[in-house]
Amino acid sequence: MDNYEVVRYSSNLYDEWNNFVLTSKNATFLFHRDFMEYHQERFEDFSLMVYHKNKLVSAFPANINSNKLHSHQGLSYGGLILPSKSSFNSVLESLYSILKFSYNQNIKSIILKQLPKIYHLRPSDELDYLLFILKAKLYRKDISMTISLNKALEFSALRKRQLKTALQNDLKIKLEVDFTAFWNDVLVPNLKLKFGVKPVHSLFEINALHEKFPNNIKQYNVYLKDEILAGCTVFETENVAHLQYISTKKDKNVGALDFLINKLISEVYKDKEYFDFGISNENKGKNINLGLLNWKQSFGASAIVHDFYEVETKNHQLLKDIFI
Repeated sequence: MDNYEVVRYSSNLYDEWNNFVLTSKNATFLFHRDFMEYHQERFEDFSLMVYHKNKLVSAFPANINSNKLHSHQGLSYGGLILPSKSSFNSVLESLYSILKFSYNQNIKSIILKQLPKIYHLRPSDELDYLLFILKAKLYRKDISMTISLNKALEFSALRKRQLKTALQNDLKIKLEVDFTAFWNDVLVPNLKLKFGVKPVHSLFEINALHEKFPNNIKQYNVYLKDEILAGCTVFETENVAHLQYISTKKDKNVGALDFLINKLISEVYKDKEYFDFGISNENKGKNINLGLLNWKQSFGASAIVHDFYEVETKNHQLLKDIFI
């Protein structure tokens, strides 16, 4: 296991990192360095790249915080990025090498935010098994409400009524290139009023990210005449249309959001494998916002899990005795 080399990412490896992400079996555009680094001042990057015979065989998007290495805390998910044709042995040795390298850097443990399986382009569960061998602690589990679009269920009776109401109004859906109207008139006021928080991304950040990833980040708004009523910010990957932000004006009960989501599911993203509403969890996964959960379920969505592990780096030795 000692013929694998671990290298900490630096800017001179920008092209190699991004090209590896593009051909991976379990990566999305969130792992592109331009996405990871839009808020680089908030995190101390400690991403790692693993080489075997001078060939890049895995990558780990990460930042360091105290004496723990984290799946990058600026991303929704993480884990070990693997090439399309990775072998189980290569994954094992990559993980062993990362753990041993981290242990030698006096890093006590690694926090892993697993990539939900709907994003896998090929089966990629090697890490799930190896974390079991490493006696990793499953310390958090979120559920994300998702529709399998080739087996979509009917909307609930309430959703159908709301959609009928929407069709009686002269609503228009627009794909926007500027996020200002949705951010300033709908999303920010709603989040402040309901939760006392701001969006994870500022208006400046989301517009900048859209410029970098115009084919992956989309903004759909609903208008009645010239007034914006609702909108969805969608993060697109090869398999998944993920709703990053969803919001509507509460004083306009004309079914605008139902109208928009129906359009996205039935037309815009009908050829995707999954339509993902995101999590309904609070308190680090220990509670569920029931109203939000029920609203997502009313469109026919059901749960997938998003797992969070902590593994002690000293346990890297446990990976030496798997094969018999």
